Amino acid sequence: MNNLIEKILNKAGIKDLKELDPEEKQTLDSWQAVLSKDELTLEDVKKFCQVQIDFIEGRWRDYSLSNERKAELIPYHTCYKTLLLSMDNSRSDRENLEKNLLQIINQ
Repeated sequence: MNNLIEKILNKAGIKDLKELDPEEKQTLDSWQAVLSKDELTLEDVKKFCQVQIDFIEGRWRDYSLSNERKAELIPYHTCYKTLLLSMDNSRSDRENLEKNLLQIINQ
């Protein structure tokens, strides 16, 4: 396991991975997959952001979680969502530019 992840688990007082709930385990697996790669791709970052968004939205659906705790997740959700949208917008901008350039060439 990655040293950063181990430090986070130790800080949280988690001694055994069996203590994690399924959502936390999924997040941990996602972190491990990203950190174990030599080189990250844009798709890796997008997938990571989407997993985090899904995790946060799952927490929001948890009725046992207080509204105060749910509100603490809003900045994180906003950040991940903004990153994801900006990456998707870049692709859309590139595709639109390519279309425009092709139209110029084909005129």
